[in-house]
Amino acid sequence: MPPIVSTSAETAADTEGETQGMDPNGPDPNGPDQSGAQGSPLAAPSKLAGGLHIVATPIGNAADITLRALDTLKRADAIACEDTRVTAKLMGIHGIHTPFVSYHEHNAAKMRPVLIGRMKKGEAIALVTDAGTPLVSDPGYKLVRECVAEGVAVTTLPGASAPLVALVLSGLPTDRFLFAGFLPNRSSARRATAGELKGVPATLVFFESPQRLPESLADLADILGPREAAVARELTKLYEEVRRGTLPELAAHYAEAGPPRGEVVLVIGPPGEEATPGEADVDALLREALIRLSVRDAAADVAARTGQHKRTVYARALELAREGKAK
Repeated sequence: MPPIVSTSAETAADTEGETQGMDPNGPDPNGPDQSGAQGSPLAAPSKLAGGLHIVATPIGNAADITLRALDTLKRADAIACEDTRVTAKLMGIHGIHTPFVSYHEHNAAKMRPVLIGRMKKGEAIALVTDAGTPLVSDPGYKLVRECVAEGVAVTTLPGASAPLVALVLSGLPTDRFLFAGFLPNRSSARRATAGELKGVPATLVFFESPQRLPESLADLADILGPREAAVARELTKLYEEVRRGTLPELAAHYAEAGPPRGEVVLVIGPPGEEATPGEADVDALLREALIRLSVRDAAADVAARTGQHKRTVYARALELAREGKAK
């Protein structure tokens, strides 16, 4: 079965600021009264409460941001962001002029005490990431931990998250899933990660670089077998695409087509009903691997393929190697 591709059916606005589906005349005057509604920006106090406000931002379409998020970003004392240039672009689209504070992986340890000190004095700091929900594969969680330890109030304004968007578009089971962040750069580490996660009874979600996607899919197909999967890219943007198929089918497609463009999220379905490899299966794989590999490399290869614990497989590989020499 060839991989199935779907693209966005609508002309989605990208981060250049083009928006759709918004009533230019504002709220319906005949609709419900919002003046006292809980959660309405119109009911918000003039001074934003001090503390950390975790704000989700769009993952591609600038219109995908909540009214409450915009209100908080306008009234915060500062916006802590990864890349001030990226955040400035989004804030410019929405006419927000709150000052920025740079907070990213390389300066996080230095900036956390500064931000916490400001919040202890009553300032409201809005934490954003370049795209999506903060703390998902970024250093924001360390700031939250320190806020909790220091008694600083923490709240969140939910919104877009690329792993969840990719998951719901994938067509794969959503009742149980594991987001495992970025796949490792090196093939050996990717294969080891796949082996560790092979037995997890859940859909797996990864971030991956488009440049590494072809070889990553080949590694995953080799370790995980013909599982259903989906490659989602350019989510919520004009050229949004979801390509579905088995891991071998997707690996073959991208080996021929080359790396895709845009941000990529990889979703892999849960394991089937196949039985966990028994001792006899592991021994057979080890004997085959020991013909061409060292004991250590053979054990690592079989552990990745079977999902067995590395130390257990290595110990058995040593036993089999000794038996082979004794014959």
